[in-house]
Amino acid sequence: MRIDLHTHSNVSDGTETPAQLIAAAAAAGLDVVALTDHDQTSGWEQARDAAKRLGIGFVPGMEITCQDQHGISVHLLSYLQDPNYQLLLDELEISRNSRIVRAQRIVERLAEDYPISWDLVAAHCQPGATVGRPHIADALVSAGVVAHRNEAFANMLSSRSRYYVSHPAISPAKAVRLVRAAGGVPVFAHPKASLRGRVVPDSTFHEMIEAGLGGVEVHHRDNTEAGKNELLELAERFDLIVTGSSDYHGTGKLNRLGENLTEPKMLERIVEQGTGSRALL
Repeated sequence: MRIDLHTHSNVSDGTETPAQLIAAAAAAGLDVVALTDHDQTSGWEQARDAAKRLGIGFVPGMEITCQDQHGISVHLLSYLQDPNYQLLLDELEISRNSRIVRAQRIVERLAEDYPISWDLVAAHCQPGATVGRPHIADALVSAGVVAHRNEAFANMLSSRSRYYVSHPAISPAKAVRLVRAAGGVPVFAHPKASLRGRVVPDSTFHEMIEAGLGGVEVHHRDNTEAGKNELLELAERFDLIVTGSSDYHGTGKLNRLGENLTEPKMLERIVEQGTGSRALL
């Protein structure tokens, strides 16, 4: 089976509707795909309907924006959680609001040097989606400043850039606990993506594991090779689920559907642990 457990639609920062994404996954020869929009689950129904129609497996998920005590950004994938679990929804609302304020401040800084405005950024964001750095990257592309999102994130949108603005977000350990309370399975997304910025120290990893972390996304284009080996050792030591994914965003990124895959036995472990919602398999 070809299983890709990390994709984004235009509900967050992808370029395709949930139905279009599922159709693209089927065309790419995937057997199972997960939709993991940032801090949003509103694309689940459309994606599930498309998956039923096209005969492809579907895993409902989400990607939660977190920040550890050192100010390092952490993305936590959540699978099969209850989309109506109120305590988690409350945290997501706080995160979405803080991301908007942060995005506005980044745009203000960029506008000092580049032909970019808040209106241009907002034009790249679908109604209901939260404006974030990917939409700023799209505006930079349309303004001719960079060729694609990856270039924007490697330069002016990197956490090392002078334009970067941090924002308050839920701690990774708290997010893990809330996902578990919602019946979901928490998986640390691209933990060793050093090109994106700083990676978390071992102490943050262990806090997340103690809180109930279910797995780590090892096979991802942004993890270093050395980092992948470290993650595999960590997964073996703590019996964590190992996933592989594309982190597909449509035309928004260079990532291609199915470029990294998850083993069927790992998906089985996710399905066994997840009780908040059901996968279509």
